[in-house]
Formats: sequence, structure tokens, C-alpha cells
Amino acid sequence: MKVPEGNTGPFLFSEVAGKKAESCVGQKSTLTMGGAVSAGEDNDELIDNLKEAQYIRTELVEQAFRAIDRADYYLEEFRENAYKDLAWKHGNIHLSAPCIYSEVMEALELQPGLSFLNLGSGTGYLSSMVGLILGPFGVNHGVELHSDVVEYAKQKLDSFIRTSSSFDKFDFCEPSFVPGNCLEISPGCSQYDRVYCGAGVQKQHEDYMKSLLKVGGILVMPLEEKVRPHVTGVFTSPSVKLTKITRTGPSAWETKKILAVSFAPLIQPCHSESGKSRLVQLPPLAVRSLQDLARIAIRSAIKRVIEQEAAGARGGGPRSPPRLKRRRRRRRMETIVFLDKEVFASRVSGPSDDNSCEDAAEDRPEQDDAPPAPRPEPPVNVLREKVLRLPLPDPLKCYLLYYREK
Repeated sequence: MKVPEGNTGPFLFSEVAGKKAESCVGQKSTLTMGGAVSAGEDNDELIDNLKEAQYIRTELVEQAFRAIDRADYYLEEFRENAYKDLAWKHGNIHLSAPCIYSEVMEALELQPGLSFLNLGSGTGYLSSMVGLILGPFGVNHGVELHSDVVEYAKQKLDSFIRTSSSFDKFDFCEPSFVPGNCLEISPGCSQYDRVYCGAGVQKQHEDYMKSLLKVGGILVMPLEEKVRPHVTGVFTSPSVKLTKITRTGPSAWETKKILAVSFAPLIQPCHSESGKSRLVQLPPLAVRSLQDLARIAIRSAIKRVIEQEAAGARGGGPRSPPRLKRRRRRRRMETIVFLDKEVFASRVSGPSDDNSCEDAAEDRPEQDDAPPAPRPEPPVNVLREKVLRLPLPDPLKCYLLYYREK
């Protein structure tokens, strides 16, 4: 996979600047410059931690986070950092911290069929999770400043559609990404039900961002506060708050501050040699083809049959399978500290670390006697199996399966 170029090396950092960062799962506020929740062993454990800390609060958002493995959007050599609640950057590639994405997803109040615009869409991780909620009749557009990151996002999207075991469990609204500066969107573009900006918005651009929103829509963005002079008369740097703005009327707005954050600011447009800006043309709101609508209808009908068969086999109504309780491990806390523009990683010992050797000695006999746990069988994709058994030509079956590999 082609790696977007840039002059910045890989590093982890925290975007949470408010007191909410102190409410760590299983940790105290010793984690000063680290994440807001504990690191997970895998994607599911990370989501468990986000739920426990009340960053994920609704079932729709939880399902979307569990369906897409965050590590799939990292470069292979940095996947070990994927389940830490920290932002990650390598060159032009950037992922916000999981707690930030959680707050954004909850604040957007997503529903099937809405239109969504992601300003600074990056790797496409957030846009793909949103697409799982919007469903096949939503609109999902992203604008990204760096064209190499747009290509990276398209590769990740293609990989998700072709290989993810979660794809067939949802009706997906596929994102469309375009390169350009989000401050140069063509004035004739459509407005959206939901808008998110992934960079710090200067106060002078607040009205521009609001203009992208339909009446009744929700805008979420890191917004700079007004700069006020200190008592000494010296102006201080503006604070940035993750802000939710709801458009309640043509000229009426409701604003809610969610939490203090730290985001890189929006990059100002660069005008061409002629002095004119390069307008960004968003994808048109095209009507789906009859062939595509037929695929959606057929897949939905098969899913209903599967749900009815599963309910009959259980002898009752639909129930969610119980989640296995994980045995939590004691970990040392990781702290990321900034000093003179350099990043230092250190480990802070927890109160239980002194007894770690004794605990390990006590547990060892049990581990020696316990038989190795059998490897779980991969889940059967029932939708795929039913499509392959349909009396249809193979090319049509492949179309119904979105030409997926598995």
C-alpha cells in the first residue's frame, strides 16, 4: 500500500485537554498527557473501556465501533498502537483518539437516511463508521486536503468492503472522498443534515461552517473561543472546545460545548496564480440505479428470512447473544509527555505492581494445569451462503455480494 508522504514521523498524542481526560477506566488521573481510557488488548476491549467511561452511550454507536477494527486504518508497522486511546499521526495520515471519535459520533445523533459531510475526512475511519448507521439511502461525503490521503482512504474503504466480516451485517452507505480545502467548497453545493470538521475552526470561519447545514441539522467541530486579553493586557492563545451546534431555524442556533480539546487548526486556502481560489466540487446527490436498488431489496429480504429463522430456532423473539466477560489484566499505565516539542513515553507503576511477581507465582500452577483453550471457529456468513445457493447466474451472485472475497 502506498504510504502518504510528509515530513512528520510517527507519534502518539492526546487530543483531550479537559477534565474529562481524568475519568480513566481502571486508572487515576496520573495519566496526565495520555488517553482518557485504558488501552485495550483488541478492538472489542477498547470499546468496552469507552462504554465504561461513558464515551459510548448508545447501541448504534457501539455497533459501528465494534464493526470496524481501528487497527485496519493504521500502517502495518504501527498496528500495536491502535487500541490505545491516543491520536496517531504519520506523515499526512492522522487518526483522532477513540474518545474523540466517540464523542463526535454521539453528538451527531446519526439516523438512517441522513446526509453527512466530513471535513478533513483523513483515513475514512470515521466516515465508514457513520456509513454503517446511515444505511443505503443516506449520503456520505468527505473532503480531505491531501490527495495522497484520499487515495489511502479509498484503499482502506475498498479493503473494508471486500474483506471485512462485518460488511454483510449492515446496509452500508459508502463514503465518497474528494481532495481539496474544506474552506473552498463551491457555494452551489447542497446543505447537509450532519457536518463534522476534524480540524480546529478559527472563529472567523464559524458562519461558513454553519452555512453548510440544513435547518434541523447538527454541526460538530473543534471551535476556537474568542481571544480575550489577560489582565496584563497580553492576548493569550485561544482555547478550543469540541462544540455541537444545532440549526433550529433559518437564523437560529443552539450551541453546546462538549469538552476542551487540542486540534491542529484549519489550513487557510492557497490561491492560484490567477488569484482565484480552487473551488471544491462535492459529489452530486445522484439517484441510485434500478439495479442497485434491486440489490439492496434482495439483500434486505434475505436478511429478514435469516432473522426469522434465527428467531424460530431460539423459540422466541430476537435476542442479542450474550457477550463473554473478559478477565481484565493489570497493566502499567502509559504516559505521553511533551517537553520542548519532544515526546517522551514513560510507564507509571500502579499500586499493584509490587505484588506482580507474587501474583504471577500464584497463578502459574493454575495455568500449568489448565488445558489450552480451543480456537473458536470463524463465524458463518449466513447471508453469503444463502446468496450462493440462489438459482442465479454466478455474475449476478457476485454482484449481490459486492464482489467480496469472503
